[in-house]
Amino acid sequence: MTRLLPLALITSLALFCVAADEKKSADSGDTRLGVVQCANLIYGNNKTSVCYSDQFLTQIQKDTNTKTQVRFSPVKTDSVELFDYPFAVMTGEGAFTLSEAQRENLKSYLTRGGFLVASAGCSSPEWAASFQREIKAIFPDLEMKKLEMSHEVFHTVYDIKELTAKRNTTPYLSGLELDGKIVLVFTEDGLNDTANAGPNCCCCGGNEIRNAKQINVNLLAYALTH
Repeated sequence: MTRLLPLALITSLALFCVAADEKKSADSGDTRLGVVQCANLIYGNNKTSVCYSDQFLTQIQKDTNTKTQVRFSPVKTDSVELFDYPFAVMTGEGAFTLSEAQRENLKSYLTRGGFLVASAGCSSPEWAASFQREIKAIFPDLEMKKLEMSHEVFHTVYDIKELTAKRNTTPYLSGLELDGKIVLVFTEDGLNDTANAGPNCCCCGGNEIRNAKQINVNLLAYALTH
């Protein structure tokens, strides 16, 4: 797997981080410079993830000039604080339903520049079905579509030519596009990278994508430069 470090990408990431942090500093008095924060969504009836690895946040710092907070911040889906985060993850197991306030806020977040990565924990079919139903309710006129391996999301920092999975299958990512850019990436298999998520986390027989860390680095880079 080749790592790509184009000058334009590095410059764009650095400029984004500084600009975003200067705005936050002006608004809230935060003195940290150039730090990108990522949200771990709390949704439904207080559902959230405890097994989505945050190691890609450290990895992107090694690969680019991007500075990140190396831990996720828990953020309620219907909160105004969500708009402070350019990138969010949403995962879990079992069925769920979003409240109307959560749907409206998530729609606003995605249409105003936010980026969401949604991954079914342990390849939970109930969770995947619930998420697909909710996105259809939020964006009834749009469809998530399979992202081909030629798509830019696979070729930002790392040149990813294929997705490898725990089981001998062919996993894929789906994307939701608004105004010519991807704002949401979803997989039924798993980008949780639970091998690096902690001693009490596993994919529980699910078909987790093995090169998830590199994919998540690419997704964050894409989100910050589009």
